[in-house]
Amino acid sequence: LMYETEGLLPHLTLTSLSGAHDHKVYVWDKALLNDANMLALLCDGAIKKIVPNPKELYKFMQGKGVSLQGVIGDPSLAAYLYEPGETHYDVKSLAETYLPASCGGTAQDVEALMPVLEGLMAERGLTELYRDIELPLTKVLANMEVNGITLDKGMLDEVTKSMTKQVADLEQKAKEEAGEDFNVNSPKQLGVILFEKLGLPIIKKTKSGYSTDVSVLEQLQGEHPIIETIMEYRTLSKLLSTYLVALHPLINPNTGRIHTHFNQMATVTGRLSSTDPNLQNIPTRTEVGKQMRRMFVPGKGYDLLMSCDYSQVELRVMASIAGDERLIDAFRHGQDIHSRTASEIFGVPIEDVTPFMRSKAKTVNFGIIYGISDFGLGRQLGVPRSEAAQYIDSYFARYTGVKEYMEGEKKKAREMGYVETLFGRRRYLPDIHAKNFNRRSFAERTAINTPIQGTAADIIKIAMLHVAKELKEAGVKSRVLLQVHDELVLEVVEEEKDKVSAIVKNAMERAVTLKVPLVADIAFGKTWADAK
Repeated sequence: LMYETEGLLPHLTLTSLSGAHDHKVYVWDKALLNDANMLALLCDGAIKKIVPNPKELYKFMQGKGVSLQGVIGDPSLAAYLYEPGETHYDVKSLAETYLPASCGGTAQDVEALMPVLEGLMAERGLTELYRDIELPLTKVLANMEVNGITLDKGMLDEVTKSMTKQVADLEQKAKEEAGEDFNVNSPKQLGVILFEKLGLPIIKKTKSGYSTDVSVLEQLQGEHPIIETIMEYRTLSKLLSTYLVALHPLINPNTGRIHTHFNQMATVTGRLSSTDPNLQNIPTRTEVGKQMRRMFVPGKGYDLLMSCDYSQVELRVMASIAGDERLIDAFRHGQDIHSRTASEIFGVPIEDVTPFMRSKAKTVNFGIIYGISDFGLGRQLGVPRSEAAQYIDSYFARYTGVKEYMEGEKKKAREMGYVETLFGRRRYLPDIHAKNFNRRSFAERTAINTPIQGTAADIIKIAMLHVAKELKEAGVKSRVLLQVHDELVLEVVEEEKDKVSAIVKNAMERAVTLKVPLVADIAFGKTWADAK
Protein backbone atom coordinates (compact mmCIF):
# COMPACT_ATOMS: atom_id res chain seq x y z
CA LEU A 1 0.00 0.00 0.00
CA MET A 2 1.01 3.60 -0.54
CA TYR A 3 -0.75 6.57 0.99
CA GLU A 4 -0.54 10.28 1.68
CA THR A 5 -1.96 12.29 4.57
CA GLU A 6 -2.15 15.94 5.36
CA GLY A 7 -3.00 18.10 8.34
CA LEU A 8 -1.81 18.00 11.92
CA LEU A 9 -2.64 15.82 14.87
CA PRO A 10 -5.06 14.98 16.24
CA HIS A 11 -6.86 15.48 12.91
CA LEU A 12 -5.12 13.93 9.94
CA THR A 13 -6.87 13.47 6.61
CA LEU A 14 -6.07 10.77 4.09
CA THR A 15 -5.52 12.31 0.65
CA SER A 16 -4.55 9.26 -1.42
CA LEU A 17 -4.33 5.48 -1.15
CA SER A 18 -3.17 2.92 -3.68
CA GLY A 19 -2.29 -0.75 -3.48
CA ALA A 20 -0.71 -3.45 -5.61
CA HIS A 21 -1.55 -7.14 -5.57
CA ASP A 22 -0.54 -9.82 -8.04
CA HIS A 23 1.00 -7.22 -10.41
CA LYS A 24 -2.24 -5.21 -10.54
CA VAL A 25 -2.47 -1.69 -9.12
CA TYR A 26 -5.59 -0.41 -7.34
CA VAL A 27 -6.14 3.29 -6.72
CA TRP A 28 -8.89 4.48 -4.39
CA ASP A 29 -11.09 7.21 -5.77
CA LYS A 30 -11.10 10.36 -3.62
CA ALA A 31 -14.80 9.82 -2.87
CA LEU A 32 -14.08 6.36 -1.41
CA LEU A 33 -11.16 7.36 0.78
CA ASN A 34 -13.07 7.21 4.04
CA ASP A 35 -15.77 4.71 3.26
CA ALA A 36 -16.55 1.70 5.43
CA ASN A 37 -15.05 -0.79 2.96
CA MET A 38 -11.69 0.93 2.90
CA LEU A 39 -11.56 1.17 6.70
CA ALA A 40 -12.63 -2.48 7.04
CA LEU A 41 -9.80 -3.55 4.71
CA LEU A 42 -7.23 -1.57 6.72
CA CYS A 43 -8.56 -2.94 10.04
CA ASP A 44 -8.49 -6.56 8.89
CA GLY A 45 -5.41 -8.22 10.34
CA ALA A 46 -5.90 -11.27 8.10
CA ILE A 47 -5.17 -9.11 5.05
CA LYS A 48 -1.39 -8.76 5.17
CA LYS A 49 -0.03 -5.37 4.14
CA ILE A 50 3.32 -3.93 3.15
CA VAL A 51 3.33 -0.20 3.86
CA PRO A 52 6.31 2.14 3.55
CA ASN A 53 6.53 4.35 6.66
CA PRO A 54 3.08 3.41 8.02
CA LYS A 55 3.22 5.70 11.09
CA GLU A 56 0.95 8.43 9.64
CA LEU A 57 -1.55 5.80 8.50
CA TYR A 58 -1.63 4.33 12.02
CA LYS A 59 -2.30 7.85 13.31
CA PHE A 60 -5.02 8.57 10.73
CA MET A 61 -6.82 5.33 11.65
CA GLN A 62 -6.62 6.12 15.35
CA GLY A 63 -8.28 9.45 14.64
CA LYS A 64 -11.13 7.43 13.10
CA GLY A 65 -11.42 5.42 16.30
CA VAL A 66 -10.15 2.22 14.67
CA SER A 67 -6.80 0.50 14.29
CA LEU A 68 -4.63 -0.33 11.27
CA GLN A 69 -3.88 -4.07 11.43
CA GLY A 70 -1.85 -6.60 9.46
CA VAL A 71 1.25 -4.54 8.61
CA ILE A 72 3.92 -7.19 8.01
CA GLY A 73 6.49 -5.14 6.11
CA ASP A 74 7.93 -1.66 5.66
CA PRO A 75 10.53 -1.29 2.89
CA SER A 76 11.63 2.15 4.17
CA LEU A 77 12.49 0.73 7.58
CA ALA A 78 14.20 -2.29 6.03
CA ALA A 79 16.36 -0.04 3.84
CA TYR A 80 17.25 2.12 6.86
CA LEU A 81 18.47 -0.91 8.80
CA TYR A 82 20.41 -2.15 5.76
CA GLU A 83 22.01 1.27 5.04
CA PRO A 84 21.55 3.56 8.09
CA GLY A 85 23.57 6.47 6.68
CA GLU A 86 21.26 7.37 3.75
CA THR A 87 19.05 10.45 3.67
CA HIS A 88 16.08 9.24 1.58
CA TYR A 89 14.03 6.13 2.22
CA ASP A 90 11.01 7.02 0.07
CA VAL A 91 9.77 4.41 -2.41
CA LYS A 92 11.02 6.27 -5.49
CA SER A 93 14.60 6.53 -4.14
CA LEU A 94 14.55 2.91 -2.96
CA ALA A 95 13.25 1.68 -6.30
CA GLU A 96 16.06 3.49 -8.12
CA THR A 97 18.61 1.88 -5.80
CA TYR A 98 17.29 -1.66 -5.41
CA LEU A 99 15.07 -2.44 -8.42
CA PRO A 100 16.43 -2.91 -11.94
CA ALA A 101 13.07 -2.02 -13.54
CA SER A 102 11.23 0.36 -11.27
CA CYS A 103 7.74 1.76 -11.90
CA GLY A 104 8.62 5.30 -10.78
CA GLY A 105 7.78 4.88 -7.09
CA THR A 106 4.33 3.27 -7.25
CA ALA A 107 2.63 0.63 -5.12
CA GLN A 108 3.98 -1.97 -7.55
CA ASP A 109 7.48 -0.99 -6.46
CA VAL A 110 6.48 -1.53 -2.84
CA GLU A 111 5.44 -5.08 -3.73
CA ALA A 112 8.71 -5.70 -5.59
CA LEU A 113 11.00 -4.03 -3.03
CA MET A 114 10.06 -6.09 0.01
CA PRO A 115 11.50 -9.48 -1.03
CA VAL A 116 14.70 -7.80 -2.27
CA LEU A 117 15.22 -5.94 1.00
CA GLU A 118 14.24 -8.96 3.11
CA GLY A 119 16.95 -10.95 1.33
CA LEU A 120 19.55 -8.20 1.90
CA MET A 121 18.62 -7.91 5.59
CA ALA A 122 18.88 -11.68 6.03
CA GLU A 123 22.42 -11.62 4.55
CA ARG A 124 23.43 -9.07 7.19
CA GLY A 125 21.65 -10.80 10.08
CA LEU A 126 19.14 -7.96 10.53
CA THR A 127 15.89 -9.91 10.22
CA GLU A 128 15.11 -10.25 13.95
CA LEU A 129 15.99 -6.63 14.73
CA TYR A 130 13.62 -5.57 11.93
CA ARG A 131 10.80 -8.02 12.66
CA ASP A 132 10.84 -8.10 16.48
CA ILE A 133 11.92 -4.57 17.42
CA GLU A 134 11.69 -1.91 14.72
CA LEU A 135 8.52 -2.94 12.84
CA PRO A 136 6.27 -3.25 15.95
CA LEU A 137 7.82 -0.07 17.43
CA THR A 138 6.31 2.09 14.66
CA LYS A 139 2.83 1.46 16.04
CA VAL A 140 3.93 2.34 19.60
CA LEU A 141 5.47 5.61 18.36
CA ALA A 142 2.28 6.43 16.43
CA ASN A 143 0.28 6.08 19.68
CA MET A 144 2.69 8.34 21.55
CA GLU A 145 2.49 10.99 18.83
CA VAL A 146 -1.32 10.89 18.89
CA ASN A 147 -1.31 11.22 22.71
CA GLY A 148 0.96 14.29 22.65
CA ILE A 149 1.89 16.08 25.87
CA THR A 150 0.18 19.03 27.56
CA LEU A 151 2.05 22.30 27.81
CA ASP A 152 1.31 24.87 30.49
CA LYS A 153 1.01 27.99 28.35
CA GLY A 154 1.45 30.40 31.25
CA MET A 155 4.65 28.63 32.21
CA LEU A 156 5.88 28.72 28.60
CA ASP A 157 5.37 32.50 28.55
CA GLU A 158 7.15 32.83 31.89
CA VAL A 159 10.16 30.74 30.81
CA THR A 160 10.34 32.58 27.46
CA LYS A 161 10.33 35.92 29.28
CA SER A 162 12.94 34.83 31.81
CA MET A 163 15.23 33.37 29.13
CA THR A 164 14.90 36.47 26.95
CA LYS A 165 16.11 38.48 29.95
CA GLN A 166 18.97 36.02 30.63
CA VAL A 167 20.11 36.27 26.99
CA ALA A 168 20.00 40.10 27.09
CA ASP A 169 21.95 40.13 30.39
CA LEU A 170 24.63 37.81 28.96
CA GLU A 171 24.92 39.99 25.85
CA GLN A 172 25.44 43.04 28.07
CA LYS A 173 27.96 41.16 30.22
CA ALA A 174 29.97 40.11 27.14
CA LYS A 175 30.14 43.74 26.00
CA GLU A 176 31.34 44.84 29.43
CA GLU A 177 33.98 42.10 29.49
CA ALA A 178 35.10 43.15 26.00
CA GLY A 179 35.31 46.77 27.13
CA GLU A 180 33.29 47.97 24.13
CA ASP A 181 30.03 47.63 22.26
CA PHE A 182 30.05 44.94 19.54
CA ASN A 183 27.68 42.52 17.81
CA VAL A 184 27.88 39.34 19.91
CA ASN A 185 26.29 37.34 17.04
CA SER A 186 29.00 38.32 14.55
CA PRO A 187 31.84 35.75 14.55
CA LYS A 188 33.97 38.31 12.69
CA GLN A 189 33.56 41.06 15.34
CA LEU A 190 33.96 38.51 18.15
CA GLY A 191 37.19 37.26 16.53
CA VAL A 192 38.63 40.77 16.51
CA ILE A 193 37.70 41.27 20.19
CA LEU A 194 39.15 37.94 21.34
CA PHE A 195 42.32 37.71 19.30
CA GLU A 196 43.29 41.34 18.61
CA LYS A 197 41.91 43.40 21.47
CA LEU A 198 42.19 40.81 24.28
CA GLY A 199 45.21 39.04 22.70
CA LEU A 200 43.97 35.49 23.37
CA PRO A 201 45.91 32.67 21.66
CA ILE A 202 44.72 32.11 18.07
CA ILE A 203 43.48 28.53 17.73
CA LYS A 204 42.44 28.42 14.08
CA LYS A 205 41.88 30.81 11.23
CA THR A 206 39.24 30.82 8.50
CA LYS A 207 39.10 32.53 5.11
CA SER A 208 37.25 35.48 6.63
CA GLY A 209 39.37 35.86 9.78
CA TYR A 210 39.47 33.98 13.05
CA SER A 211 37.37 30.94 13.90
CA THR A 212 35.17 31.31 17.00
CA ASP A 213 33.32 28.02 16.72
CA VAL A 214 32.54 25.86 19.74
CA SER A 215 35.75 23.81 19.56
CA VAL A 216 37.82 27.02 19.62
CA LEU A 217 35.88 28.47 22.57
CA GLU A 218 36.24 25.19 24.49
CA GLN A 219 40.01 25.36 24.13
CA LEU A 220 40.02 28.97 25.33
CA GLN A 221 38.05 28.24 28.50
CA GLY A 222 39.79 29.69 31.53
CA GLU A 223 41.76 32.21 29.44
CA HIS A 224 39.26 35.07 29.95
CA PRO A 225 35.79 35.41 31.59
CA ILE A 226 34.25 36.49 28.24
CA ILE A 227 34.65 32.92 26.89
CA GLU A 228 32.21 31.41 29.42
CA THR A 229 29.80 34.31 28.83
CA ILE A 230 29.80 33.82 25.04
CA MET A 231 29.34 30.04 25.39
CA GLU A 232 26.40 30.46 27.74
CA TYR A 233 24.94 33.24 25.55
CA ARG A 234 25.07 30.98 22.48
CA THR A 235 23.50 28.02 24.28
CA LEU A 236 20.61 30.06 25.68
CA SER A 237 19.92 32.15 22.59
CA LYS A 238 19.81 28.96 20.50
CA LEU A 239 17.31 27.38 22.91
CA LEU A 240 15.26 30.55 22.90
CA SER A 241 15.08 30.89 19.12
CA THR A 242 14.96 27.26 17.97
CA TYR A 243 12.93 25.87 20.83
CA LEU A 244 10.87 28.22 23.00
CA VAL A 245 9.73 30.57 20.24
CA ALA A 246 8.96 27.56 18.03
CA LEU A 247 6.77 25.92 20.71
CA HIS A 248 3.91 28.45 20.57
CA PRO A 249 2.62 27.51 17.10
CA LEU A 250 3.04 23.79 17.89
CA ILE A 251 0.43 23.81 20.67
CA ASN A 252 -2.77 22.30 19.32
CA PRO A 253 -5.55 24.87 19.96
CA ASN A 254 -8.16 22.15 20.64
CA THR A 255 -6.18 19.99 23.03
CA GLY A 256 -3.49 22.28 24.50
CA ARG A 257 -1.01 19.55 23.62
CA ILE A 258 2.06 19.38 21.45
CA HIS A 259 2.50 16.30 19.28
CA THR A 260 6.20 15.74 18.61
CA HIS A 261 7.34 13.48 15.74
CA PHE A 262 9.60 10.59 16.64
CA ASN A 263 11.99 9.73 13.84
CA GLN A 264 12.84 6.05 13.64
CA MET A 265 15.08 6.33 10.61
CA ALA A 266 17.25 9.35 11.32
CA THR A 267 20.30 8.27 13.31
CA VAL A 268 23.18 5.94 12.45
CA THR A 269 23.32 4.55 15.99
CA GLY A 270 19.66 3.50 16.19
CA ARG A 271 18.63 6.15 18.71
CA LEU A 272 15.27 7.78 18.13
CA SER A 273 15.27 11.49 17.40
CA SER A 274 12.38 13.92 17.57
CA THR A 275 11.27 17.01 15.69
CA ASP A 276 8.61 19.72 16.08
CA PRO A 277 9.74 20.11 18.82
CA ASN A 278 13.10 18.39 19.27
CA LEU A 279 12.87 17.07 22.83
CA GLN A 280 16.39 15.65 22.68
CA ASN A 281 17.98 19.10 22.89
CA ILE A 282 16.61 20.16 26.28
CA PRO A 283 19.75 20.39 28.41
CA THR A 284 19.88 17.67 31.04
CA ARG A 285 21.24 18.51 34.46
CA THR A 286 21.10 22.31 34.25
CA GLU A 287 18.84 24.93 35.77
CA VAL A 288 17.74 26.01 32.27
CA GLY A 289 16.74 22.42 31.45
CA LYS A 290 14.76 22.28 34.67
CA GLN A 291 12.95 25.54 33.80
CA MET A 292 12.03 24.11 30.41
CA ARG A 293 10.74 20.82 31.83
CA ARG A 294 8.42 22.76 34.16
CA MET A 295 6.28 23.63 31.14
CA PHE A 296 5.27 19.98 30.58
CA VAL A 297 2.32 18.92 32.75
CA PRO A 298 -0.32 16.17 32.98
CA GLY A 299 -3.32 16.75 30.71
CA LYS A 300 -7.03 16.77 31.51
CA GLY A 301 -8.11 13.58 33.28
CA TYR A 302 -4.57 12.79 34.48
CA ASP A 303 -2.91 13.62 37.78
CA LEU A 304 0.84 13.15 37.42
CA LEU A 305 3.73 12.78 35.05
CA MET A 306 6.02 9.82 35.67
CA SER A 307 9.63 9.69 34.51
CA CYS A 308 11.40 6.33 34.21
CA ASP A 309 15.09 6.63 33.60
CA TYR A 310 17.70 3.95 33.03
CA SER A 311 20.56 4.41 35.48
CA GLN A 312 23.96 4.58 33.72
CA VAL A 313 22.74 2.28 30.97
CA GLU A 314 25.73 2.87 28.65
CA LEU A 315 28.27 2.05 31.36
CA ARG A 316 26.33 -1.11 32.21
CA VAL A 317 26.19 -2.11 28.54
CA MET A 318 29.93 -1.51 28.22
CA ALA A 319 30.65 -3.64 31.30
CA SER A 320 28.54 -6.44 29.85
CA ILE A 321 29.77 -6.32 26.24
CA ALA A 322 33.39 -5.97 27.32
CA GLY A 323 32.97 -8.70 29.93
CA ASP A 324 35.17 -6.69 32.29
CA GLU A 325 35.22 -8.52 35.63
CA ARG A 326 35.91 -5.44 37.82
CA LEU A 327 33.15 -3.35 36.26
CA ILE A 328 30.72 -6.28 36.33
CA ASP A 329 31.53 -6.89 39.99
CA ALA A 330 30.90 -3.22 40.86
CA PHE A 331 27.47 -3.21 39.18
CA ARG A 332 26.47 -6.60 40.62
CA HIS A 333 27.24 -5.38 44.13
CA GLY A 334 25.37 -2.12 43.55
CA GLN A 335 28.51 -0.05 44.17
CA ASP A 336 28.67 3.58 43.15
CA ILE A 337 30.49 3.12 39.85
CA HIS A 338 32.23 6.51 39.83
CA SER A 339 33.56 6.02 43.37
CA ARG A 340 34.73 2.52 42.45
CA THR A 341 36.56 3.88 39.38
CA ALA A 342 38.08 6.68 41.48
CA SER A 343 39.28 4.09 43.98
CA GLU A 344 40.84 2.06 41.12
CA ILE A 345 42.57 4.92 39.27
CA PHE A 346 43.72 6.88 42.32
CA GLY A 347 44.68 3.73 44.22
CA VAL A 348 42.78 4.56 47.42
CA PRO A 349 40.19 2.51 49.38
CA ILE A 350 36.63 3.29 48.22
CA GLU A 351 35.73 4.91 51.58
CA ASP A 352 38.58 7.42 51.15
CA VAL A 353 37.38 8.69 47.75
CA THR A 354 36.68 12.44 47.93
CA PRO A 355 33.86 14.15 45.95
CA PHE A 356 36.59 15.79 43.83
CA MET A 357 38.12 12.37 42.95
CA ARG A 358 34.68 10.95 42.20
CA SER A 359 33.87 13.82 39.86
CA LYS A 360 37.14 13.28 37.94
CA ALA A 361 36.46 9.54 37.73
CA LYS A 362 32.95 10.26 36.38
CA THR A 363 34.44 12.31 33.55
CA VAL A 364 36.90 9.50 32.83
CA ASN A 365 34.13 6.85 32.87
CA PHE A 366 31.98 8.68 30.34
CA GLY A 367 34.99 9.80 28.31
CA ILE A 368 36.13 6.19 27.91
CA ILE A 369 32.78 5.21 26.34
CA TYR A 370 33.41 7.80 23.64
CA GLY A 371 37.03 6.73 23.07
CA ILE A 372 38.33 10.04 24.45
CA SER A 373 41.98 11.03 23.87
CA ASP A 374 44.34 12.30 26.58
CA PHE A 375 44.07 15.73 24.93
CA GLY A 376 40.25 15.69 25.04
CA LEU A 377 40.13 14.40 28.61
CA GLY A 378 42.73 16.94 29.76
CA ARG A 379 40.61 19.71 28.28
CA GLN A 380 37.43 18.46 29.98
CA LEU A 381 39.12 18.11 33.37
CA GLY A 382 41.22 21.24 33.01
CA VAL A 383 44.44 19.31 33.67
CA PRO A 384 47.63 18.91 31.59
CA ARG A 385 47.56 16.32 28.84
CA SER A 386 50.19 14.22 30.66
CA GLU A 387 48.01 13.98 33.76
CA ALA A 388 44.96 12.97 31.68
CA ALA A 389 47.08 10.30 29.96
CA GLN A 390 47.98 8.96 33.38
CA TYR A 391 44.29 8.63 34.33
CA ILE A 392 43.53 6.78 31.08
CA ASP A 393 46.53 4.46 31.53
CA SER A 394 45.64 3.60 35.10
CA TYR A 395 41.99 3.06 34.06
CA PHE A 396 43.03 0.52 31.41
CA ALA A 397 45.52 -1.11 33.78
CA ARG A 398 42.64 -1.83 36.17
CA TYR A 399 39.82 -2.43 33.67
CA THR A 400 41.66 -4.73 31.28
CA GLY A 401 38.43 -6.11 29.76
CA VAL A 402 37.45 -2.64 28.57
CA LYS A 403 40.86 -2.16 26.95
CA GLU A 404 40.56 -5.53 25.14
CA TYR A 405 37.02 -4.70 24.02
CA MET A 406 38.15 -1.40 22.51
CA GLU A 407 41.10 -2.90 20.66
CA GLY A 408 38.83 -5.70 19.47
CA GLU A 409 36.18 -3.34 18.07
CA LYS A 410 38.80 -1.27 16.21
CA LYS A 411 40.26 -4.48 14.77
CA LYS A 412 36.80 -5.73 13.76
CA ALA A 413 36.05 -2.41 12.06
CA ARG A 414 39.34 -2.61 10.14
CA GLU A 415 38.77 -6.20 9.05
CA MET A 416 34.99 -6.27 8.47
CA GLY A 417 34.37 -2.60 7.71
CA TYR A 418 31.60 -2.40 10.32
CA VAL A 419 30.74 -2.80 14.01
CA GLU A 420 27.42 -3.99 15.45
CA THR A 421 25.21 -3.83 18.53
CA LEU A 422 24.16 -6.76 20.67
CA PHE A 423 21.11 -7.12 18.43
CA GLY A 424 22.98 -7.06 15.13
CA ARG A 425 22.36 -3.41 14.17
CA ARG A 426 25.32 -2.46 11.96
CA ARG A 427 27.28 0.67 11.31
CA TYR A 428 29.76 0.76 8.45
CA LEU A 429 32.95 2.77 8.97
CA PRO A 430 34.71 3.40 5.65
CA ASP A 431 36.99 6.02 7.30
CA ILE A 432 38.65 3.38 9.48
CA HIS A 433 41.37 3.13 6.79
CA ALA A 434 41.55 6.87 6.03
CA LYS A 435 45.03 8.36 5.60
CA ASN A 436 43.82 11.52 7.36
CA PHE A 437 44.47 11.11 11.10
CA ASN A 438 41.36 13.02 12.26
CA ARG A 439 39.00 11.06 10.05
CA ARG A 440 40.60 7.77 11.03
CA SER A 441 40.55 8.48 14.76
CA PHE A 442 36.91 9.62 14.56
CA ALA A 443 36.10 6.26 12.91
CA GLU A 444 37.98 4.46 15.70
CA ARG A 445 36.06 6.34 18.40
CA THR A 446 32.83 5.53 16.56
CA ALA A 447 33.80 1.85 16.43
CA ILE A 448 34.12 1.88 20.21
CA ASN A 449 31.00 3.91 20.96
CA THR A 450 28.42 2.64 18.44
CA PRO A 451 28.02 -0.88 19.88
CA ILE A 452 27.51 0.67 23.32
CA GLN A 453 25.19 3.55 22.38
CA GLY A 454 23.38 1.43 19.77
CA THR A 455 22.78 -1.45 22.18
CA ALA A 456 21.42 1.00 24.79
CA ALA A 457 19.08 2.40 22.10
CA ASP A 458 17.91 -1.10 21.19
CA ILE A 459 17.28 -1.92 24.86
CA ILE A 460 14.97 1.05 25.45
CA LYS A 461 13.07 0.18 22.26
CA ILE A 462 12.51 -3.36 23.56
CA ALA A 463 11.40 -1.88 26.90
CA MET A 464 8.92 0.40 25.08
CA LEU A 465 7.38 -2.61 23.32
CA HIS A 466 6.98 -4.47 26.63
CA VAL A 467 5.56 -1.40 28.40
CA ALA A 468 3.01 -0.78 25.62
CA LYS A 469 1.89 -4.42 25.60
CA GLU A 470 1.62 -4.72 29.39
CA LEU A 471 -0.19 -1.41 29.92
CA LYS A 472 -2.69 -2.49 27.27
CA GLU A 473 -3.19 -5.89 28.92
CA ALA A 474 -3.63 -4.21 32.32
CA GLY A 475 -6.38 -2.04 30.80
CA VAL A 476 -5.11 1.12 32.48
CA LYS A 477 -5.77 4.71 31.45
CA SER A 478 -2.14 5.82 32.15
CA ARG A 479 -0.01 5.97 28.99
CA VAL A 480 3.43 6.62 27.54
CA LEU A 481 3.92 10.08 26.01
CA LEU A 482 7.63 10.60 25.35
CA GLN A 483 10.95 8.85 24.95
CA VAL A 484 14.12 10.88 25.41
CA HIS A 485 17.23 8.70 25.07
CA ASP A 486 17.27 6.62 28.28
CA GLU A 487 14.01 7.95 29.68
CA LEU A 488 10.28 7.31 29.23
CA VAL A 489 7.68 9.87 30.31
CA LEU A 490 4.14 8.73 31.13
CA GLU A 491 0.89 10.46 32.01
CA VAL A 492 -0.60 8.75 35.05
CA VAL A 493 -3.84 8.59 37.01
CA GLU A 494 -3.35 8.75 40.80
CA GLU A 495 -5.08 5.43 41.60
CA GLU A 496 -3.00 3.55 38.97
CA LYS A 497 0.31 4.92 40.27
CA ASP A 498 1.63 1.78 41.98
CA LYS A 499 0.40 -0.61 39.31
CA VAL A 500 1.86 1.42 36.45
CA SER A 501 5.23 2.04 38.10
CA ALA A 502 5.58 -1.71 38.80
CA ILE A 503 4.78 -2.54 35.16
CA VAL A 504 7.21 0.04 33.73
CA LYS A 505 10.05 -0.67 36.15
CA ASN A 506 9.77 -4.39 35.53
CA ALA A 507 9.59 -4.01 31.74
CA MET A 508 12.62 -1.70 31.66
CA GLU A 509 14.77 -3.77 34.02
CA ARG A 510 13.93 -7.06 32.29
CA ALA A 511 14.07 -5.82 28.70
CA VAL A 512 17.22 -7.91 28.14
CA THR A 513 19.53 -10.05 30.23
CA LEU A 514 23.01 -8.60 30.52
CA LYS A 515 25.93 -9.70 32.68
CA VAL A 516 24.98 -6.86 35.02
CA PRO A 517 21.57 -5.76 36.33
CA LEU A 518 19.67 -3.01 34.52
CA VAL A 519 18.26 -0.42 36.91
CA ALA A 520 15.38 1.97 36.18
CA ASP A 521 14.66 4.91 38.49
CA ILE A 522 11.07 6.09 38.76
CA ALA A 523 9.81 9.48 39.91
CA PHE A 524 6.44 11.25 39.86
CA GLY A 525 5.62 14.94 39.75
CA LYS A 526 3.08 17.60 38.80
CA THR A 527 5.50 18.68 36.04
CA TRP A 528 8.22 16.88 34.07
CA ALA A 529 10.83 18.84 36.07
CA ASP A 530 9.44 17.55 39.38
CA ALA A 531 9.47 13.99 38.06
CA LYS A 532 13.21 14.06 37.29
